[in-house]
Amino acid sequence: MTKSPTLIGRYTVARELGSGGMGEVYLAYSPAGSPVAVKVIRSDKLDPMTRARFEKEALIARTVVGTNRVARFLDADPYADRPWLAMEYVAGRTLLACVDSDGVLPLPLVASLGALLAEGLDAVHRAELLHRDLTPKNVIMGGDGPMIIDFGLSAFMDATQESLSHSGMIVGTVRCMPPEQASGHPQVTSAADVYALGTVLLYAAARHYPYDGSRWEAIVAQIANAGIAPDLSGVPSGLVPLLTSMLTYAPEDRPTLDRVADACGDLMAASGMAPADARLALIARSTAEQASGPSVEPLSPAVEKVLAEQAVLFETPASPLDVPPGADAAAVAEEQDDQHGAPSEQPASPSRPSRPPASERVAGELRAAYAAAAAL
Repeated sequence: MTKSPTLIGRYTVARELGSGGMGEVYLAYSPAGSPVAVKVIRSDKLDPMTRARFEKEALIARTVVGTNRVARFLDADPYADRPWLAMEYVAGRTLLACVDSDGVLPLPLVASLGALLAEGLDAVHRAELLHRDLTPKNVIMGGDGPMIIDFGLSAFMDATQESLSHSGMIVGTVRCMPPEQASGHPQVTSAADVYALGTVLLYAAARHYPYDGSRWEAIVAQIANAGIAPDLSGVPSGLVPLLTSMLTYAPEDRPTLDRVADACGDLMAASGMAPADARLALIARSTAEQASGPSVEPLSPAVEKVLAEQAVLFETPASPLDVPPGADAAAVAEEQDDQHGAPSEQPASPSRPSRPPASERVAGELRAAYAAAAAL
């Protein structure tokens, strides 16, 4: 196991936040004590051309403005022994962790998530960048709402040497990858990010991906086959048309981010929630684990009505996935166990008091957490 560095550039390393096929991410601090997230790239993923491309895109990343949905670029050194990139540190859980721990999001909150992330991606695209690896693991649910991370590595996501035939690996996350990228085409358009956003919203709404399997080859074969439709089971009916269009096989047939945002706005309106209210409810839901003893204040009738209606969706708990989600495709050469079968039923313990229905509990939790977020 590689020992964590103590210093990366001018940043003092506190601890490792995570690792993947491209490198490691560390929580570090500037000389003045500001927290940052620093990603260090594996040396075997580089060549002189890729370093030069990374330097160019790191400079462009500074120009991403007009949104607070993207972690800000701070600094980079593409010519260090192990190139690194420093971004704003966002405290919070990933969307993947939130959904896996707390269950799927109600429809208006999925719509809020989609509108907010579309806003962030649009700012990235206007800076002539693409994300190329948007996944539930690359969305942090912070105190201000969802934040996109890791887009600063886009230079590595279209390196021409990275394809299905290169060492049997692809760079990116297979389950969230559009057909054109899964088929080995390194050059992709903004439509690739629209597709990936569709997979993120699908996971938030139904806790599964459009295509899945126990091995990455099987997943890629499904994605690259135009005759196999994405799996939209469990998705609320109102969301199906939007996800169907975002996950369309041909890039040119997918909607623009503006159209995605408009469709999400229509879904929120149809649910009786204004965008600002939906965002607060989304924050409350995703940060409820950190809330302690909130003072409950009266909610507006529209918000109270939607929270009560949407809580009914939680009457039946989400079933566990057969295949562990969120696998990094750069390390997906390792086989995953295909764990099928339903969990064994345990008899209720007579010594434990009966719990209220899930819908009643979720409604109460949402009301309390929403009130706490609204008071901030």
